[in-house]
Formats: sequence, structure tokens, C-alpha cells
Amino acid sequence: MGSEGPLPLPSDPAGHLIGRGQDLDLMRGFVDDVRNSGGALLLTGDAGVGKTALLDAAAVHAHGTGMRTLRTSGVEFESTVGFAGLHQVLRPLLAGLEQLTDAYRRALSIALGLDAGAPPGQLLVSNAALALLSLAAAERPLLVIVDDLPWLDRASAVVLGFAARRLADSRVGLLGAYRSQEGSFFARGGVPQHHVQPLDATSAAALIQDRFPSLAPRVRARLLAEAQGNPLALLELPISLSDPQRSGAPVPETLPLSRRLQDVFVSRVRALPAATRLLLLHAVLDGTGDLSALPTAGLNDLAYAERAGLIQVDDSTGRLAFRHPLTRSAVVQLSTSDERREVHRALAEHRADRPERSAWHLAQATVAPTEDVARLLEQAAHDIVRRGDADGAIAALLRAAELSPRGYDRSRRIAEAAYLGADLTGDLRDVPRLLEEARQADGGRAGPLVAAVAAAHHILLSGEGDLDTAHRLLVGSIEMQHQPYDAADTSMIEALYTLAWVCHGAQRAELWTPLHRALSLLKPHVPDRLALILGAVADPARIARTTLEELDQVIASLDQETDPVRVIRIAMASLYVDRLAGCRTALRRVRQAGRDRNSLTLELQGMVFLGRDHFAAGEWDELEAQADHGQQLGETHSYQLLSMDFRYQRALAAAARGEEAATRSLTDEITLWATARRVGFFLSCAAHAKALAALGQGRFEDAYRHASAISRAGELTSHVPTALFVIMDLVEAAVRTGRSAKATAHVVAVREAGIATISPRLAMIVQASAALVAIDHHACALFDEALAVPGTEYWPFDRARVQLAYGERLRRAKSTTEARTHLGAATDTFHRLGATPWAARAANELRATGLAIGHDASTGPASLTPQQREIAMLAAAGLTNKQIGQRLYLSPRTVSTHLYQIFPKLGVTSRAALRDALAEGPPD
Repeated sequence: MGSEGPLPLPSDPAGHLIGRGQDLDLMRGFVDDVRNSGGALLLTGDAGVGKTALLDAAAVHAHGTGMRTLRTSGVEFESTVGFAGLHQVLRPLLAGLEQLTDAYRRALSIALGLDAGAPPGQLLVSNAALALLSLAAAERPLLVIVDDLPWLDRASAVVLGFAARRLADSRVGLLGAYRSQEGSFFARGGVPQHHVQPLDATSAAALIQDRFPSLAPRVRARLLAEAQGNPLALLELPISLSDPQRSGAPVPETLPLSRRLQDVFVSRVRALPAATRLLLLHAVLDGTGDLSALPTAGLNDLAYAERAGLIQVDDSTGRLAFRHPLTRSAVVQLSTSDERREVHRALAEHRADRPERSAWHLAQATVAPTEDVARLLEQAAHDIVRRGDADGAIAALLRAAELSPRGYDRSRRIAEAAYLGADLTGDLRDVPRLLEEARQADGGRAGPLVAAVAAAHHILLSGEGDLDTAHRLLVGSIEMQHQPYDAADTSMIEALYTLAWVCHGAQRAELWTPLHRALSLLKPHVPDRLALILGAVADPARIARTTLEELDQVIASLDQETDPVRVIRIAMASLYVDRLAGCRTALRRVRQAGRDRNSLTLELQGMVFLGRDHFAAGEWDELEAQADHGQQLGETHSYQLLSMDFRYQRALAAAARGEEAATRSLTDEITLWATARRVGFFLSCAAHAKALAALGQGRFEDAYRHASAISRAGELTSHVPTALFVIMDLVEAAVRTGRSAKATAHVVAVREAGIATISPRLAMIVQASAALVAIDHHACALFDEALAVPGTEYWPFDRARVQLAYGERLRRAKSTTEARTHLGAATDTFHRLGATPWAARAANELRATGLAIGHDASTGPASLTPQQREIAMLAAAGLTNKQIGQRLYLSPRTVSTHLYQIFPKLGVTSRAALRDALAEGPPD
């Protein structure tokens, strides 16, 4: 329900809430602060502890200071209706829509059901709502109050949570409340909270004495003991007692508090006339607070409920508000199933202009399976998911399944709910149960295609099963479909995307054959986006130039993409062809959307690709902090596949920085997990990290073995994209181990494949690899060409490796001055990145040129990167790893890793020796 303005407060004769002095001061202080600066605050506490009364107090104070107040409350019976709560909040402000930009006005109009059109993105709706609130506050400060947050529909909660975190300097305040035991979507987003405690013993006694002065002392003591300071219980329990009991007769002993409270509300509703109860039932089941949804013939009967203090009716706005959520529960509890169905039928007719709400009411009014109603509800679910409310869509699909007369349709709808749970909400726990229900609904048969897609997603994300099983499941389900396949069938397209994901994970060329066969049967043609992504992911070493041009065009328009799943797929296509940098802004938006929507899958996938880009760009501290957090999230919620990718990222950083123990531990974990599940992708990832670590440590035989395990020298193994990451690794290791012919063969293979045309990084790497196998005169020209490729500064580690190799070749050719230039640049970059073994190699080469280095470039204070020096100084000052991390925005584990590198560089074994060691040399 939504309303504007304050409610009267229950209080003592002086007009104050008994025992709530500090809480009231907090409310008044919050309101005064947000008048100028904006902000948000959540009240938490047990049911009946007085949160609503404090919200009322805030509303009264805000009204007294001239603030505008908007109020709404989450409604249990409309919690599955997308954007219902947002509509209630913004309804009094809708006249201001005309002052918004066209994009914002249209986004809100569509989301709130005021207009038809393509579904807007969640971020656009959120920004539009925030703009409308800010616009309203420009005239006078605005306070938005939202009670019963857990019953707010998820789509509205996402938008309001987005706004709550961005109200600084807006003159808009948001004040919400939820029961502690129910939790709240808002709590995860970092909004400040205040826990409302039960009344202390003195205040509780004062309250019950004030309201029920005639209670017998023994009865009062018993009620105080039972209520445990809960104001609602203190106020309502005495009402349920008979006059003799209040006077000292025995009080029932075994009724729990929750039962007593429920009895109190039921009895208060039962005392109303039948016509009033029916009106209240209409209000509860409608859930909007709109009086127009109630039968007009008996509106006067609402006065009985008003006099009983159960509701408040605002005649000026035509809104009805329940004073406590338990009143709504009591109204429903006292109604019969026939009454509820009849009311739902009436509401479905009344809401005929809003198909989604009408379909939901029809579904609630229907007992026997009815395909017409099930189809309407399924269509409503599709509309809901296009608006970004996956949870609401799942609820609608499951209800549609219950109403499906045919087993196949029931199975299909349950399976689609399971797919949404696995792919969008990220709630993996219910997926196996729903898939089993889908199988049983169709008599135990294999089930529809969407069930196979959902099962494959679960296998992939959870790691509960191997990729061959997921492959057989998908291929079997696809081949059972009627041929030719319909390119407009969304289930078929999702199945093909998922099959491509499985094939990519397996990295075995033969598994792609059924997918290509299915694509040839897709009519009228393969969707452009599907063809583009498959072209860049399946075998990027053989990618067509036209595919790259199309990919560049899509990336250029990615900031306008509102579908996070499409962003993730484009990022996957960009990974091996070095175009993740262009996806960074969109990926950050996806990561934030995952947090705002409480969709762990989206959040983690956004973090995965951002982490890959962090490594490429040399942002290794950011990578380690994010990967550490992502791995913990993945493990906590059983996302084993994504957890492995974060391990791989950490292993790459550890390998480049010379942390052998960490590299070994992480790659062993990856290998053990991937081998059991036949995930060839992660086996090659582990080999990549091992090869990099071995190269840095000068273990070239090991480096050759690991690199050639990904792709043998002289070939780019088909459908193994990781081969593009180890081209120079393999060539350098082959040269260093006397395998000149194999090194040359590999250079020939990558040149013939046209790898240099894919990206600036690969152009540099191919030319540098050719230089490694060339004679000195030609080698220098090739190195010069490699370093002259525009844009390679974005890959500092790869560029520094080329500079190191060039400097080594120049030193052997006695070109000392030029050698020092490239070796010095490489040394500086390696130091900045913290790539210790590579910095040591470059420093050794510099010394070999005869350059006098005042301080050893690989040891002593001069060897520390600026960040390592700062960490060392803070540690020397006595700060803990956690305190250092908080100051430098790093995780404690990252700080620990840096100290692990710093100690041997400074020749110390403890923090106590850091101060003296740092004083031995000049600052960098």
C-alpha cells in the first residue's frame, strides 16, 4: 500500500513512545540530516518490537519540518508482482515524469505498466526512479518510508536498493524496516542499519501499567515474562485474556507467544461484520491499497475496521493501509477457500487492463487444471522476466505448471523455472528438485529441451557431474526435436548456446560436431549473434576476419546493451582475441546488476571476465583482491566452475610474481578438479600457469613440457583457444632447450594461421617469437617491428617480456647501449608489476652489460615496487595485515602475499626487522 503523509502514533499521555527515547532521537536526527544531505537507514528487529511506530514517528517529525513524505509497505500477496511496490512509492510523483528525459520517462512508464513497449534494462529503470525522486526533492526535501521490506516484490526491491545506496547529497531520505528473522535484500547492499531492541524491564512494566492498570500483579508479572519486552505482545496479550484472568484467575500456560499474537489478530478481525471482512479480503488479495478495487456497494462498511484500529483510509488519495501485517494474515485465515477464489475472480476482471495481474488473479481463482489460464500465466512470466524480475517469473511459471492439464506442458514449465533459477537468479539449490519434478510430471520421460538446458547449466556451474554427461544430455534432447529446427525457438537457441559452452569447456574438437550439425538444420538461418559468438569461441586461432569486424561493431555498442547475459557472451567471445578491454564498462555494469538483483551468477561471471582483463592490463593487485573474494563467494554457494576460474587467475598472478608454492597449490587444485570432470579447459589453464612459472624461474624444460601440453610445437591444436596464450612461452622454452626446429615450426604455424591479424598483442607476440628463432640481423628488425605495433602498452607484462628478450639478444650482439634501453624498460615494468623473477632476470642482464647499479635491482629497498614499499612501511609501523588492507583497499591475503615477497628482498625474517632494512637504501 502507498500513501502520503504521517500516521498518528500510539504513545503515552505525554505524546512519547514509552522506552524509545534513544530510538526517537535517532529518527529525528536521521530526518534532520537527510533534509540537507540525503541518505538511507534500515530498522531491523523482531515482529512487534515497534519498528512501524518508529517509522510513524519519523513521518510525523518529517511532516513537522516541512518535508514531503511517501509511504508504502511490502504486501505478502503481491510480492510476486513485478514493480508493484515501486508503483506504490512513485504513484504520487508520476506527474513529474514529463520533466524526465525521454529514456527515463519511457523506462518508468513501461516498468510501472503505464505504457507498452520493449522492456527497459534494470539499470535504466533504477536510474530513472532515482532521477524522479531527486526531481521531487528539488522542490522540497523528500522522505520515502517502506515498511515490511521482505514482502516487497524483488523487482521493486532492486530499484529501491539501488536508490538507497546513491542518495548522498540528494535531499531524499529512505527509511525502511524488516523483521530480523526474515532478512532483507537491502541488508546485503551496505545500507546503514539500526536494530530496534525489545523494551527493557522498566519500560515494559511502565507500558503495560499505563495501558492495563487494573491487571493483577501476578498476571502482569506473567505477561512481562512471556512478552520479553516485545511492545506488541505487551499491548495485545492482555486483550486476549478474559476479565477473570486479568483479575488474577489462572492464565493458560502452554500457548507460545506467536500463537497468542495470531489469536489476537484473528479475534479482532472476527469481531467485524461479515461485509467488512469481505471488503478487507478484497484489499488484501489486491495488495495495492487502491479503494477502486473494492466493491463500491459496501465501502461504508470499512468504517468498522477503521474504528477497530485495523486500517487507515485516506479519502484524499483513495488508499487503504493496514496498520499491521498480521491483520492481513488474519483476514485471509478467517476466509474460506470459496470466498478467496470468488474475490480473485472479481479482481481478475477488475484488473483486465493489466494482463499480468489479471492472469495471476485468475490463477489463484482456478482449482482444476486449465490450459487457458496456465498459458496466460506463462505469458505473464515471460513479460516479467523481460523486465528483469526472474524471481517473479519463476513463481508464475510454477503456478502455471500446477494449472497445466497435460504432463508435457507441466514438465516444460517446471523445467523453465529451473533454468531461470540456474541461469539468472543463481539459486542452484532448487534446480535438482525442480528438474526431478519436471521429469516426474511427464511420466518419468526425458522431458522437454529446456529441462536438458537447465540440467546442463547445473552440471556446469555446480561441478556435480562431468562435461561428457552434460554433452550427451544436450545432444540427445536437441536431436529429439522436430527437424528442421526453428531459429525463432528460444529454447533451441539457448540449448545451442549451452552446448557451445559445454564444448568449449571440454576442449575436444570431436564434441563440436553435433553442434555444427544442429546449426546446419536451423532454419531459416543461424541468428547473427549466435554465429558471431561461436566463431570467436570455438576455434579463435582460425577466426574469420569478418567475424572480428562484426565483433568490434558489437563491442562498440555494448554500453547500450541492457541484457547482462548478452554482455557475458560477448565478453566470452572477446577473451581469446584480446578485446576484453572494450567490454570493461559493460562488465562492471553486469557485476553491479548481479549485486543489485541478488543474482550471484551474473555477479560472479562479471567478476571472472573483469579479472581476466585485470591480468592482461597488469592490474594484479586488483585481480588478487577480486579473485580472492570471488573464489570465497563461489565456494560458499557451490559455484565450483567459477571458483576454478578465480583459482586460475590467482595462479597466473602467483606464477608471474614467482610465488612457486602458491602456484603449485592452486594448479594442483585445478588439475584435480578438472580431471575428474573432464574439463579440458581448466587443464590447459593449469598448464598455462605452470609454464609461466617455470619460465620465470628459468626451468625451461618444465616450461616446454607444460606449454606443449596445451598445443604441440608446430601446430595450433583445433578448438583449444588457450593455445593463443602460450605462443611465445612455447617458442622461448623450445629455443632455450635446444629445440630450434620445433620453435621454428611453431612460428611458421602461427604465421600461416594469420594469428598476427587478430589483435595488437598477438601481432607483437608473433613477431617477437619469430625474432627468437631468427639470426641476429633479422632478429633485431623483427623485435623492432614487434615493439612498434600500436596499442601494445595495454599488455605491459607481455611487452616487458618482449623487451627483455630483445635486450638479451642485443647484449649478446654487443649492442650494449640499445640493450640497456630495453632491459631498463623491462626491469621497470617488472618491478611495478611485482614480477620478481622476471625483474631479477632483467637486472642480471643489465649488470652483464656493465651497467653499475648502486643497489641490487633484485634485492634491498630498491627492489621494492612503490606498493610493496608502502606495505613494508605500514607493517614496520606496527599495522596488522587487515589494517594495511583497509588503508590500501587490498585484501589481507594480498597484503600477506606481498610481505611474503618483501621479506627475502630485504633479507629479513620478521616485521621487527623491517624498519632497519628499509633505512639501508634510498627511496625509489
